Amino acid sequence: MTTPITVSLLIPTLDRSGAEKQLVELACGLPRDEFRTDVIALTRGGPLAQRLADHDIPLTVIGKRWRLDPLALSRLKRHLARSQPDILHTWLFAANAYGRLAHTATPATRVVVSERCVDSWKRPWQLWLDRRLTPRTDQLLANSHSVAAFYQSVGIPASLIDVIPNGIDTGAVPLCGETAGTIRDQLRQELDLAPETQLVTCVGRLAAQKRISDLLWAVELLHRRCPRVMLVVSGDGPERRRLERFAQQAGCGDRVRFLGHREDVAAIWAASDVAWLASSFEGQSNSLMEAMAAGLPVVASDIPANRELVTDEVTGHLVPLGDAAEFARRTASLLENPAVAQALGRAGRQRMQDDFSLAASINAHARLYRSLDSHRSTTDEAR
Repeated sequence: MTTPITVSLLIPTLDRSGAEKQLVELACGLPRDEFRTDVIALTRGGPLAQRLADHDIPLTVIGKRWRLDPLALSRLKRHLARSQPDILHTWLFAANAYGRLAHTATPATRVVVSERCVDSWKRPWQLWLDRRLTPRTDQLLANSHSVAAFYQSVGIPASLIDVIPNGIDTGAVPLCGETAGTIRDQLRQELDLAPETQLVTCVGRLAAQKRISDLLWAVELLHRRCPRVMLVVSGDGPERRRLERFAQQAGCGDRVRFLGHREDVAAIWAASDVAWLASSFEGQSNSLMEAMAAGLPVVASDIPANRELVTDEVTGHLVPLGDAAEFARRTASLLENPAVAQALGRAGRQRMQDDFSLAASINAHARLYRSLDSHRSTTDEAR
């Protein structure tokens, strides 16, 4: 019987965010007869830890407290020295850095680094550290071609970079439209809205890159043509208070509902009529993928990452970055032409099924792990 390949997945937290969801889906989906998987949370756990427990996947919390935390690095080294995984797969900047710094404790382990965004926010020292740790990297995985291009542009060798897109289980996403009648009614009742209210929804962390202000201007313009429209914003973050004040100042406060963090995002998509995403940069937007999987027509900013998901006027609409008027115009045309909206929504869902399935993502990771482990075994035998 073949010995399972041991895979440790290292990430800062287990909060409900895009990278964390993808990691948990991968951990739970890898074939148990071939892989033995555990998860390491560098800083703390989070709500997604329960799903790991439900699948009997071990979780270790290192407890990093500061940006530079030598004690946490020491604990991570000790943990890796004990477990000696065949593959260490790190996710996001802090885990990518600490995981590669700790690699000295287990030099036989192959290291996979996941970059999940066009990280234009990184400071020079962070990009320097990424380059400095390249010799300790066996594979850098990007979740989109735009992320791969960004890391190549900042000095990571193209030979190290590969792309495995995010995956989504469309079968687990409730569909919008007539089949979601009860879900639609429930959300409108919760928000004290009339049954005929048209909901335009955006979901995500309320940070500057999401450009929610553009959407507040857009809903004010859209309301003049579609008076039954309401913007629903699901998510939390550092921009929330400023955005709530801005909505009042812009005169659209009564046409926006800020829901904060929600556990029922799938139901919110199913209850909506159109999905919005105005981001200035992304890696590969999980919220946009979830909306498309629900069969929602989407209107998104025309940036490289969104172009990998949305074909304009085929699987949704792309509009120039920051163009609130165009967001309003394209959305009005969808709300006024349900047949067109439904056709775009169906095409978007099909795109997710055909090209971004969860099974395909898990299989691609499994192939990579097999390849790296096979290469390690061959090298060991040659010695």
